[in-house]
Amino acid sequence: MGLFIRKMNEKYAQEIVCWQYEEPYDFYNNELSEESLREFLDNPYFAIINEQEDLIGFYCTGSAAQVPKGHDYNAYSEDYIDIGIGMKPTLTGKGFGTKFFSFIIKNMEEEYPQPLRLTVALFNKRAIFLYEKLGFVKELEFSTPTEFITMLKKL
Repeated sequence: MGLFIRKMNEKYAQEIVCWQYEEPYDFYNNELSEESLREFLDNPYFAIINEQEDLIGFYCTGSAAQVPKGHDYNAYSEDYIDIGIGMKPTLTGKGFGTKFFSFIIKNMEEEYPQPLRLTVALFNKRAIFLYEKLGFVKELEFSTPTEFITMLKKL
């Protein structure tokens, strides 16, 4: 299956904010509101689609990929490109994450020749396993009260 990057638009943003994850991943659920749509449309978010132009997931960069409270812990003090990802709930846990995130990493490394950093909820063992498999290493834990960890992938 081929994957493609598209600029985020209102159609994709509306679909994403309506995604509903099962527990414990419901932490990532959004509500359809003007504010949640603006988050996706006014920041560096990109849609990942397949050959049929079905939305598979998204990624974001920069401060959109950071947890604001992490600044209190100097989680974002070094010069890395921050990246955040999300995959359609019906596709999670089915072994598609490696292809999905590898595609994003490849494109990020071509566009930004800097090391990558991501922030993930500590309970999300499934995602942490994937990130480690793709070369990310754990860096810093902090609480918001949700516990998060930053992970780094150096060039």
